[in-house]
Amino acid sequence: MTKVIFSKFLLPALFVTAGFFGLPYGGSLVVTANAQISYDNPKLSADLDDLVNTNPKSNKKVSIIVETPSFPTFDLLKEIHTKGGKSPKKLVNMTLFNGKAKVSDLAEIASRPDVLYISLDRVSQSTGHISLTTGADAARSLGGSTPYDGTGIGIAVLDSGIYSDHNSLRGGESSRVVFSKDFTGKNNTDDLYGHGTHVAGIVAGNGSVASGAYKGIASNAKLINLKVLGADGTGNMSSLLEAIDWIITNHKTYNIRVVNMSLGTQAVDSYRNDPLCRAARKLSNLGIVVVAAAGNQGKNSAGEKHYGLIHSPGIDPSVITVGATNTYGTDVRSDDQVATYSSRGPTRGAWTDALGVRHYDNLIKPDLVAPGNKVIAPEAPNNYLLKENPALDANVSGNVRKEQMFMSGTSMSTPIVSGAVALMLQANPKLTPNLVKMLLMYTAQTIPGFNNFDQGAGQVNIEGAVKLAKVVRQDLDALNLLGLPIVKTGSALLKSAAPAPQSTIANQTFIWSQGIIIGHTIASGSNLINKYQGIYGNGVLISDGVLISDGVLISDNILTSNGVLISDGYPFMSCGVLISDGVLISDRTVLSDGVLISDGVLISDGVLMSDIFAQSSLALVEGEATAAMEIVVDTEPDPAP
Repeated sequence: MTKVIFSKFLLPALFVTAGFFGLPYGGSLVVTANAQISYDNPKLSADLDDLVNTNPKSNKKVSIIVETPSFPTFDLLKEIHTKGGKSPKKLVNMTLFNGKAKVSDLAEIASRPDVLYISLDRVSQSTGHISLTTGADAARSLGGSTPYDGTGIGIAVLDSGIYSDHNSLRGGESSRVVFSKDFTGKNNTDDLYGHGTHVAGIVAGNGSVASGAYKGIASNAKLINLKVLGADGTGNMSSLLEAIDWIITNHKTYNIRVVNMSLGTQAVDSYRNDPLCRAARKLSNLGIVVVAAAGNQGKNSAGEKHYGLIHSPGIDPSVITVGATNTYGTDVRSDDQVATYSSRGPTRGAWTDALGVRHYDNLIKPDLVAPGNKVIAPEAPNNYLLKENPALDANVSGNVRKEQMFMSGTSMSTPIVSGAVALMLQANPKLTPNLVKMLLMYTAQTIPGFNNFDQGAGQVNIEGAVKLAKVVRQDLDALNLLGLPIVKTGSALLKSAAPAPQSTIANQTFIWSQGIIIGHTIASGSNLINKYQGIYGNGVLISDGVLISDGVLISDNILTSNGVLISDGYPFMSCGVLISDGVLISDRTVLSDGVLISDGVLISDGVLMSDIFAQSSLALVEGEATAAMEIVVDTEPDPAP
């Protein structure tokens, strides 16, 4: 019997009762969904539209994010103020604002010509030997007499705050947390939850504790502490948007080149409409690399793989989305596997057309994976996580400024990649976010037995990424006398010969993936690094240079040059999966874990068919789903082999 994996967001009334992206030992994340799905207002996100359809006369007030064509009109702000009873909060750099309105008023507000889209102000939650096994140690030495350690690079950590007095976060006599700001409304930038300090230590811990045993990746980078999560590890999308707005205004002051978001919200909207994705894209267009956690919903209650649960902003193609691996405590990489809890693609954000038909993005995500299981990093004093889970204490020191704790999750994988980006930018400050993303994917190590929805391009290889970044030319933004760029698509990308596509880490040599993810498919070929591609510039997406014609994927010779092989359909393991109208279907493909994908059967837009998952009652009626079910995601980290 063929069953359907309903991976968000087919069930829009999703309610998270517990859990976070950084995982302590034990506990569970309970997600319940009960929905009669009806999508008929393309200007309302699916969850808001569901509220309207369920009770159109409800006087319940909800917090919303409103997007406008230009900066909001006074008339619109006045209407939201009247209906919400509170002045809306505008952003300086984006045509978005946060306000409140009754459910009964949402359809009327959406009908205004000066409103493009309205989203629910969703809850955001944190997602929870590293230096050697990731290749960071080898990468530092590539700097010669000036080791690559993130010096001069600003990394903004959007999280639960940072305990800035921790010894691991100091540089000389002062803290490397150079700025702190609270966006939760509590006027406190300390880390009461315990997540942000741990993340900050992974990205930039200096190794001063335990003789460097817990050294971070970019050990001398500057940290910008932007608190968006409260003492319980949750926050709102509006707080995230405010923090991003602040970064847009102040990034040059602190040389913020990297933004780490070990957190996420439920991915309801297509990345084209999702406010958090649009804000992340704005950062990327400014030359700021955004790194986000994939999430920790990679398996269901039976311990089986669960696809399609990547969180926002990780669903955005401009963002580097990171999943987690389990290294089993060894420095060698040959035994590494994708962690069972790591969220898998494809992305399930969607948009509704004028006829009420839902269209799912179905992008291949995550982009990369990195170690995230049982990571030891700095501990904030008296934090909530430790109080609730005393076993998380690593018992490293009795000194509060040296204490370390265990955590697991894609939250821990994300700062590893953020630190890698800082080293790459120190080696080559001219890299664009798209180039950074390409180099990380091209040099990644593919993990056998896992498909691209599990691991993206593979496990991060910092040594290879920095080695390749060093030889990328640094005049990519130069202009000729006519004001035109001197580097065009097809021009040489490297200033010297490309290094051999391999790295040696912990005495193990492996071959790079030599491929990159571009939306729905894979590109490969040496010209990805030998020739400059237009998709590497700012203001575009890596997938922009790929066209689909009669089911065949081709490049456009402007954003993608000749010599780059674009796969005709998504290569799911060793068998072929066709992409038709953005829908993943299969020709009797069997995955390595025994999951059977149906024989060319199409249900709605992008529904994945599988024989591993069914809970409670389930029915398909004219392309719509009705269901009543409870999904329990076990948050116990993977055991040792």
